[in-house]
Amino acid sequence: MTIPTLDAAPIGPPITRAGISIYPVYLPDNTLPPVATGRESGLIVDELPDAQVPHLVVHNPTDRPILIVEGEQFVGGRQNRTANTSVLIPAGEQREIPVSCLEVGRWGQHRAFEHSPTFTPRRVRRTKQLEVARTMSYAGERSGDQGLVWEAIRHEMNAMAAASDTGAVADADQVFARDLGRRDAVEELVARGPLPGQCGIVVAHGWRAVASEVFGTPELLAAHWGPLVRSHLLEHPTATGSRSATGAMKLLRRFAQAHSVDSPGLGLGTEHHVDAERVAGQALTLDGALVHAGIFRRG
Repeated sequence: MTIPTLDAAPIGPPITRAGISIYPVYLPDNTLPPVATGRESGLIVDELPDAQVPHLVVHNPTDRPILIVEGEQFVGGRQNRTANTSVLIPAGEQREIPVSCLEVGRWGQHRAFEHSPTFTPRRVRRTKQLEVARTMSYAGERSGDQGLVWEAIRHEMNAMAAASDTGAVADADQVFARDLGRRDAVEELVARGPLPGQCGIVVAHGWRAVASEVFGTPELLAAHWGPLVRSHLLEHPTATGSRSATGAMKLLRRFAQAHSVDSPGLGLGTEHHVDAERVAGQALTLDGALVHAGIFRRG
């Protein structure tokens, strides 16, 4: 796979809080038609008539495509879920999408789905994406290993000393209630919002670039800015040392140039699933332009 706009994407100076640096990413030559996403998009999410853990049904009642982002949490239904891949739902259409459960212990009373104020933690997403890339490569299926996802959730909750009666990773938000410095850093960055023209972020812990989230337009990033910032600042840094713009750019380029398993998307566009030596993740493109990419350092 080579996504030219991502391979040559410029980055700007980072903001660093609590040992975590966030670099802005720009896509000056990426062109997309109007696309909606996030809490205000109008997307309707529900269980299938015969409710199943690994699938949800989504409906776009609007007149423009809606982007579902791999990593955003849908809280409610019979259990909290997250999409296994990014999907661009055509205007006026409905799709069944593969999902992974983010809540170990609840399967019962149904309640309406809502967008969580926080994205799924990056290590949980990486665990899921490695399995999705594997199943796409040999079976053409976007299947996550639910047991591994739950194990990753337990690891994250233990690391954050976050309790949850139902084992829901959404309950990790309690960290902000007891760590006022971390809460203040989140509120500051969320209030700042993305910079003009900014389409994405690279997140680094000390010298190590650990993840990147890149959208096709500034508006798509802005719709998910708060949940993304919150998810990354839930973590404690995993490395120290001087931050490195070179390392941030290398993460993007390794992903853009990695071998990928490509297939038609569940809605519009083309999916690209990557499981390489140093990087993993997924991307969605539309007529050669990037719609969304979620990128994770391996190891």
